[in-house]
Amino acid sequence: MALSGMRGLSVFISDIRNCQNKDQERLRVDKELGNIRTRFKNEKVREEAFRIDVVGLTPYEKKKYVWKMLYIFMLGYDVDFGHMEAVSLISAPKYPEKQVGYIVTSCLLNENHDFLRLAINTVRNDIIGRNETFQCLALTMVGNIGGREFAESLAPDVQKLLISSSCRPLVRKKAALCLLRLYRKNPDVVNVDGWADRMTQLLDERDLGVLTSSMSLLVALVSNHHDAYWSCLPKCVKVLERLARNQDVPQEYTYYGIPSPWLQVKTMRALQYFPTIEDPNTRRSLFEVLQRILMGTDVVKNVNKNNASHAVLFEALALVMHLDAEKEMMSQCVALLGKFIAVREPNIRYLGLENMTRMLMVTDVQDIIKRHQAQIITSLKDPDVSIRRRALDLLYGMCDVSNAKDIVEELLQYLSSADFAMREELSLKAAILAEKFAPDLSWYVDVILQLIDKAGDFVSDDIWFRVVQFVTNNEDLQPYAAAKAREYLDKPALHETMVKVSAYLLGEYSHLLARRPGCSPKDIFNIIHEKLSTVSTSTVAILLSTYAKILMHSQPTDPELQNQIWAIFNKYESCIDVELQQRAVEYFALSRKGAALVDILAEMPKFPERQSSLIKKAEDAEVDTAEQSAIKLRAQQQQTSNALVVTDQRPINDPPPVGQLSLVKMPSMSSSVDHNSADPGLTQPNGTLTTVDPQTTSPDLLGDLLGPLAIEGPPGPAAQSEQTVVGGWDGVPSAGDEAAIVPVEAQTNTVQPIGNIAERFQALCLKDSGVLYEDPYIQIGIKAEWRGHQGRLVLFLGNKNTSPLVSVQAIILPPAHLKIELSLVPETIPPRAQVQCPLEVMNLRPSRDVAVLDFSYKFGANMVNVKLRLPAVLNKFFQPITISAEEFFPQWRSLSGPPLKLQEVVRGVRPMPLLEMANLFNSSRLMVCPGLDPNPNNLVASTTFYSESTRAMLCLARIETDPADRTQLRMTVASGDPTLTFELKEFIKEQLVSIPTAPRAPGSTPPAPAPPVPPVVQPTSPAAALNDPGALLAGLL
Repeated sequence: MALSGMRGLSVFISDIRNCQNKDQERLRVDKELGNIRTRFKNEKVREEAFRIDVVGLTPYEKKKYVWKMLYIFMLGYDVDFGHMEAVSLISAPKYPEKQVGYIVTSCLLNENHDFLRLAINTVRNDIIGRNETFQCLALTMVGNIGGREFAESLAPDVQKLLISSSCRPLVRKKAALCLLRLYRKNPDVVNVDGWADRMTQLLDERDLGVLTSSMSLLVALVSNHHDAYWSCLPKCVKVLERLARNQDVPQEYTYYGIPSPWLQVKTMRALQYFPTIEDPNTRRSLFEVLQRILMGTDVVKNVNKNNASHAVLFEALALVMHLDAEKEMMSQCVALLGKFIAVREPNIRYLGLENMTRMLMVTDVQDIIKRHQAQIITSLKDPDVSIRRRALDLLYGMCDVSNAKDIVEELLQYLSSADFAMREELSLKAAILAEKFAPDLSWYVDVILQLIDKAGDFVSDDIWFRVVQFVTNNEDLQPYAAAKAREYLDKPALHETMVKVSAYLLGEYSHLLARRPGCSPKDIFNIIHEKLSTVSTSTVAILLSTYAKILMHSQPTDPELQNQIWAIFNKYESCIDVELQQRAVEYFALSRKGAALVDILAEMPKFPERQSSLIKKAEDAEVDTAEQSAIKLRAQQQQTSNALVVTDQRPINDPPPVGQLSLVKMPSMSSSVDHNSADPGLTQPNGTLTTVDPQTTSPDLLGDLLGPLAIEGPPGPAAQSEQTVVGGWDGVPSAGDEAAIVPVEAQTNTVQPIGNIAERFQALCLKDSGVLYEDPYIQIGIKAEWRGHQGRLVLFLGNKNTSPLVSVQAIILPPAHLKIELSLVPETIPPRAQVQCPLEVMNLRPSRDVAVLDFSYKFGANMVNVKLRLPAVLNKFFQPITISAEEFFPQWRSLSGPPLKLQEVVRGVRPMPLLEMANLFNSSRLMVCPGLDPNPNNLVASTTFYSESTRAMLCLARIETDPADRTQLRMTVASGDPTLTFELKEFIKEQLVSIPTAPRAPGSTPPAPAPPVPPVVQPTSPAAALNDPGALLAGLL
């Protein structure tokens, strides 16, 4: 495209580039479009009214204006005129005007445009003409547009050009590519009957350019009906022989010493469309070529040569698999791939793993691939996530009865350190392998329970449903499964999914363990009931069924046990959740029927045989192709904000139905899609609007970030009095927690919060999801995940009303030891909608200071401003570990004396049993290690603290209690960092000291003051504290 001499076009382009902003560019473009439109319009007026002695636009001017139109179109602006002028330039006799016409027509007009019909005759004349330049221009435009009318009118002429011996290779090459495009777009229009002989002749072409284009056409033809092109098969093999021996290959078609790698790839791809090769000579010649390729490919330092040689190699591997070659060649292919998956270059490792996965489809190859199992398992820990995924796919495909135990064990070990994005897929595949290749069902139960224990958040309900089916259908397995469930319930920290499956199994089969110690109905009830206050509504429903089953199995009933269970049923008879209320009422009524209860609540019958839902789920997940993933990625990249707005799109003046909760569910933080979600439409990319089912109801305002928001209006007395009880805390906040909202700001707010803000904060210090703040207009929830010294929180801002919340602002005031980044928060939250705002946290050094969220919004005439503490506290950066005596005592002795080891006698401790204290430590991510201290009244705990300054730092703690006086204890804390030791000691002390906050009744005598705690100077810099806004506000809190 030579633009020299077009001064007006050069000036216009220069003006566009000099524009300071988009508005200036638009003004300049509109001005130029107006000028072009005027000139074209005047041209038509002159032609109609003054056909004599009037000179219109010169070819130079028309060409210049059409170039400007193309440039404006390339900038992204609509050009809805001037198309006729562009088409008319095609018929110009000179090359410059004809070139402009062809190029602009190809860009501005699509295949269905009416103006293209006017140019068909001109294009055909150029194709059948003798001017090779005009032929190339016409073929290029026809190939770019590829419309049906072009195919009907011009395909025969293009075919004649392709097989013509008088045309130069340049024209024939373009003719082959043009015919390929017409055939792909309109296979029913382009007549290729009887083209087998012509394609055979084209494959004898010596010019590699024409041969490469013809091979592309052959690939398209044989992909639809290969039977007509058997005569081309020997020719393709001869082409490969020619290239493999580097015979008669021009230098310009040699790429880094490889003869025309593109033609080699296309030829081998065409051969893969033929079912088999019957001729022994042709087959032998082809295998010699493939053997030469396999032997001659190696990894070199030149990246470009690697790319070309490996493209040829992997296509050759695909052809070897297709032809079902001899076992020796298959072994050679696997050995070559085994060498590739061990090199340092990640791209080659990825391709090696991918092609080894494809080779699993070939019979008798799986045993050869198993020899590389150790290297594949090593790739599972590669830094590149794409390589880890390919290694996981390969392990999943190569698993059978002989190696299932080893592979599943490796997957379970890798699960604890795997990326969050892979854990759901990893859990699913481990569960499927355990089900398909289990040597016995007890091993399968062990694997699934370990899976739930290690990755409960990523284990779908289908997995534990499947365990229940197996246990129910196999009577010999029932005592073993119930015993394993009983063992897991002894763990202090248990995932909710494990609570579900354990409660179900013990409810059905705990009577089979009645003679074992600690397995009486009362013991089973007590250990399950300890989990009741820590689980969500859906799990509570399972626990109620378990209580009824325990009552049924304990006939004749123990009166004490019966009264305890009846008290629970009575409690939930008035529950707002309809499901729990119905279960409680019905179970209470049934439990009063005495011996008849055994028949009513008999064991579950066997499930009918059915296809595994896990395997079906895995098959559905494999439908997601790379193209669809790319589309999803582009859709996410086009979002203008990280905030997610979800609304039910109900009109503002349409009141919600009475008794219905109509807002949205909080989406999971996992990057993987939850296939078991009741409403898959709720999982959407950021920035999308989702319609929400208005029939969804839930008693929990946030439902641990899985339930809908409350309907508009302040809650009733029952809701206001409802308190969240956290195991180990008993609802007693630490010092100053009652002032979670800054008192000065609270005086200006007419809107009062719902619930105890301090208790909400304390609960979130022990768990990773819940409600941080709520008032009649808004609900702020948090869901977090922590890994090492980094964390990711998501703030869920839910508008509970049918009017928008405006002037929304959220400012994070971080302390000096935290680096926090908050994404964009929209100024307006739509009615009955929810906004999701991600928050990235990085811990720089140990400190107990907390970050503060300064949040404000306006609803009607009410301007609300609150300052809330964020639960990014010290224990969030703990990683609990279990330490043995051989590891503990050397570490404990090496940390001798202050400042690395601090000891303090703590008084005013809230009295609690030792087991409750152990649960409190485990909830705070301090792992209690039993058996290390010979004194049964003492506790030893260990954890790993992560920060940018300390990296991974081991922390040890020892608590010595006095059974005669539970209000005091001696605490010893040790670590390798003095500041961390002090902060950890103070943190533990805060959790143990009881500071009552409830107001006393009028006229009551004040309680006796607690013994004073000795003041300790905190080793922090005064200057840093004065300059740290987060620390100042945290001090006010």
